[in-house]
Amino acid sequence: MNCKQFNSVRLEDVLCSLGHLPNKENEKEAWYLNPFGTETQASFKIDKRKNQWYLFSEGVGGNNIDFIRKYLNCNTSEALAWTTEQSFSSFHHQTDIAKPNYEITEVSELKNWNLKKYLNERGLTKKVYTYLKEIKFTINSKKLYAIGFENLSSGYELRNSFYKGSLLKKDISLLKNGSDRIVVFEGFFDALSYIELQENLREDILVLNSISMLNKAKNYLQNYSEIFLFLDNDPAGKKTKDELLSSFSNAIDYSFLYNGNKDFNEFLLGCKGGFIQQDETGQSHCFDLPLRGND
Repeated sequence: MNCKQFNSVRLEDVLCSLGHLPNKENEKEAWYLNPFGTETQASFKIDKRKNQWYLFSEGVGGNNIDFIRKYLNCNTSEALAWTTEQSFSSFHHQTDIAKPNYEITEVSELKNWNLKKYLNERGLTKKVYTYLKEIKFTINSKKLYAIGFENLSSGYELRNSFYKGSLLKKDISLLKNGSDRIVVFEGFFDALSYIELQENLREDILVLNSISMLNKAKNYLQNYSEIFLFLDNDPAGKKTKDELLSSFSNAIDYSFLYNGNKDFNEFLLGCKGGFIQQDETGQSHCFDLPLRGND
């Protein structure tokens, strides 16, 4: 996807994919809480006719590329690399409605066969079911269901085979095991992939759910003696990794273990049950998870 193509995507769909929904809107404009920070009154405006945004609280604005550059704190080429990994055509179909009205109608244990099948396709088994919910929700009376992963603000990251989004407030997720060591992931499928490979999970786990949550995550990470980073091998993930390594002397980068894979879930699919390692002959083989938390 190039700049022209990405700038033609509805900006509402881009924000929806990142978990941001409008506070109010009409045919001409939509108003959001600041997606780059925190505020109580909406100051982020989208001009729907021009597909442009303006943040009144900071006096900045622009097009889709400008938004992603600021949101991910990256350059144009890195922003385009991020956009090519998204499925904005599917987001468009999910959100192409006059006035979004999102409502959760039911939260239950994971039961739906299609959702379990989708997890299996992502290399995950019933071992991870306890960390998930089955969410039934509506978007303007359109009934949908998805796997739900809860965050600290009681919002949910939602996934199924055709939908990727979030409902309610965006926040980080934290899985506590009473440890002074913590493993950091961008997305919850990567965190579940890590759990899938563990015989006995001992570390705490933090899931950013969006790299815009990085500053909030730092407040939690400062309470740990060791921080293990399993971030995505893309420009946004590498920037996040570098930021955490520079902020915490006790942070350790583990992305080299799945080098050549976009993220940890992709790695799991390529080598179910262990990591890929090259020996002295250059041959690749799998071995057990080398994290000290399993010593």
